[in-house]
Amino acid sequence: MPKQLHEFIELSAARSPSQTALNYKRESLDYQTLNKEILSFGQALLELGISSGERIAIYLPKQFETVISFFAVSYSGAVFVPINPLLKPEQVTYILKDCNVRILISSHDRLAQLQEFLNNCHDLMTVIDVNNKLDFDVKQRFKTQHFATASRTEIYNPHLRIDSDIAAILYTSGSTGKPKGVVLSHKNIIAGAKSVAEYLNNSSVDNLLAVLPFSFDYGLSQLTTAFHVGASVTMLDYLLPRDVIKTIEKYAITGLAGVPPLWNQLANLDWGNTSKTLRYITNSGGAMPQATLTSLRKSLPNTETFLMYGLTEAFRSTYLPPSEIDKRPTSMGKAIPNAEVMVVRADGSPCAVGEPGELVHRGSLVSLGYWNASQKTAEHFKPVPAKENGLTLTEIAVWSGDTVKMDEEGYLYFIARKDDMIKTSGYRVSPTEIEEVVYATGLVSEVAALGIPHPTLGQAIVVIATVQEETAQEEAAEQILTVCKRQLPNFMMPAHIEIIALMPKNPNGKIDRKQLAQPHKNRFQDENQ
Repeated sequence: MPKQLHEFIELSAARSPSQTALNYKRESLDYQTLNKEILSFGQALLELGISSGERIAIYLPKQFETVISFFAVSYSGAVFVPINPLLKPEQVTYILKDCNVRILISSHDRLAQLQEFLNNCHDLMTVIDVNNKLDFDVKQRFKTQHFATASRTEIYNPHLRIDSDIAAILYTSGSTGKPKGVVLSHKNIIAGAKSVAEYLNNSSVDNLLAVLPFSFDYGLSQLTTAFHVGASVTMLDYLLPRDVIKTIEKYAITGLAGVPPLWNQLANLDWGNTSKTLRYITNSGGAMPQATLTSLRKSLPNTETFLMYGLTEAFRSTYLPPSEIDKRPTSMGKAIPNAEVMVVRADGSPCAVGEPGELVHRGSLVSLGYWNASQKTAEHFKPVPAKENGLTLTEIAVWSGDTVKMDEEGYLYFIARKDDMIKTSGYRVSPTEIEEVVYATGLVSEVAALGIPHPTLGQAIVVIATVQEETAQEEAAEQILTVCKRQLPNFMMPAHIEIIALMPKNPNGKIDRKQLAQPHKNRFQDENQ
């Protein structure tokens, strides 16, 4: 069993050197070649003088150099910081400064956009261009290096690291305030890969399609899970939903992970013969709408669907076996292997069956906290509740901030993020419950229910949706309102329904609720003036 992340590649290279590790466009790398590239670039990083535990940021889309960089950083004894390629220069600069990045690996075009911001990153000492150009002013401020992986005559010893040391820092999408850097150890990542591969039954014959960004824990998990079992990963930065289906057919993909907005786009497409090779799909990052789930299962009769729940602070937490979907389609399942998930009240006492409470996760997947944010860490990483023993050291669990409930058989059901719960007329309303009613109309492609400040209600409910192309916007809003009146109690009725052309997304592909709510924050105050 590997102790550090890069050992995944070393072991697979020794076991199956000619097995394909990565596919990208028309090229591929086998495990032996990938391992050589990682060792060579790791030596280049050591030659640059990187110290143990120093941070190296990778600001690239999905490509070979991105993956090589992650594992080469691990090999060298440093810490990799993947930055979502969709982020803008100001957001990138914030991350570089927040975790004191020493080396930045990026492309020529991206570095050109960043050059006027990088002078504010005082800890940054070296910039590496994977395009091997560096013909602009950034050369004047930093050491520069080409992304060369050629053999070197001098061999440097990697820094000594153990499995509990930091391997990576993943920044959350920052839907509320500045993004937080979640600190993951080698042990966290390896335990997560082992657990997920166990319940998905992954093996070396699998080929996983990576469509999510690697800066997203769910996206990075596609790499680590595959490499743990010596499987293949096909990387795709898709432009259209149809590209996903074409890639599944072309590469005989066996596993696909997605988030609800992606599944909403894919649900009504013609999947052709993809179910002949597609062994499973997984959903995380929010509840999959029932109408979407039904459509996908109809289109993919031979494909198993795993409904999952996770948070960056603990990678994955729960999954629902495909055999349970018909019985409890709205459940997020039970704890993944080697984890315990509890539902507790504010005082840490266990909730009764059906009683809403906060999800608390304990086990080897619980991360090391937030980088350089002791107060935020103390809020979410707290002692395991209701665990009494003779140990003098306290075990720390992650308190998710998510409200869930548990049924008589121990299956969990997501209610809402604490930050997303709508408090109206003295009631606490889950946006998911309203969204499911709207999705069931069949009129919308995507929908979000928001709580907007209201002078008398506390919050009023505003529903924002995008509609199917053939549906008129005004007609859709009226029909949605009619259905809501018929199916929802008065206190859950939307005060406003708005149809928009395109739903804003955060860098991880989830609906950006903060951006959606911004134009409406004074809507009801203005009406009462």
